[in-house]
Amino acid sequence: MVRRKKQLKDRASSNRGVFSQSVFPGVVSPLREVPANIARPPYVPGTMSLPRTPLPLDEKVKRMRETGIAAREVMLEVAKHIEVGITTDELDAIVHEETIKRGGYPSPLQYGSPPFPKSVCTSINEIICHGIPDSRKLQDGDILNIDITVYKNGVHGDHNQTFFVGNVDEESQNLVKVTKEAMWRGIAEVKPGASTRAIGKAIEEHAKTNGYSSVRDYTGHGIGEIFHDKPTILHYDTPHNDTIMTPGMTFTIEPMLTIGDWQSDLWDDDWTVVTKDFSRSAQFEHTVLVTDTGVDVLTLLPSEPREFPNS
Repeated sequence: MVRRKKQLKDRASSNRGVFSQSVFPGVVSPLREVPANIARPPYVPGTMSLPRTPLPLDEKVKRMRETGIAAREVMLEVAKHIEVGITTDELDAIVHEETIKRGGYPSPLQYGSPPFPKSVCTSINEIICHGIPDSRKLQDGDILNIDITVYKNGVHGDHNQTFFVGNVDEESQNLVKVTKEAMWRGIAEVKPGASTRAIGKAIEEHAKTNGYSSVRDYTGHGIGEIFHDKPTILHYDTPHNDTIMTPGMTFTIEPMLTIGDWQSDLWDDDWTVVTKDFSRSAQFEHTVLVTDTGVDVLTLLPSEPREFPNS
């Protein structure tokens, strides 16, 4: 299946000069099969959706830890294959198989309307998020975001990371570095009794300090038995972002920063989100848990460091 090319004009960024489109739609391969023994989330066509009693909190957290670790393990496996010349469709196949190996279902597959056709989102360069894996080969100098969500034991674990492909220019390297720092600054604001506004404020302040924009059209979200749930987590400062955090809440923090302006366009596939000015965008994401004393990151291995800011 070939996705129709979106015809977009070059636009001048207000602060970094003129950018040009580097990513165009390729050929999307057929849906990959998931073994019948793998439990599907209720939005997958053909899945029987029955009323369910919400999981007890302790059981939900236990399952989300296991699923979050599975998502992280899949990320570490696919990362080994990111190199010049591989297609994003080939990376999708790796994510698909590694998810199934762990007894999970790749949450993006057949999610939403129109149903997402692949098992992972792959967003290159000016693609902000929700890029559909296809026949495009990775090129030297690209930056690539891999967004993985695993559904296992009745809950979802959502995690993404931006990678360098070959020799990447200094500006893009700095964008990726600052985006990761911004995510951790947001995570550091998670504690019971605090407002979610603090998360967005910390992220936007770090972005602006470094000359970048924080995307406003796409957000973090509650997650657990439901893929996208309340609360909505904004990555910028606004008094409307005022949910009070309480122990047991689970949600994602996933800032998207751009070199140019934060405004976006949507491709004709109704999924792929691109910066209006074609400036590069980077993103990082973890699923987090509000604890009695602060925060726990559920999409890292227990042995991995938590990179909270020093100040």
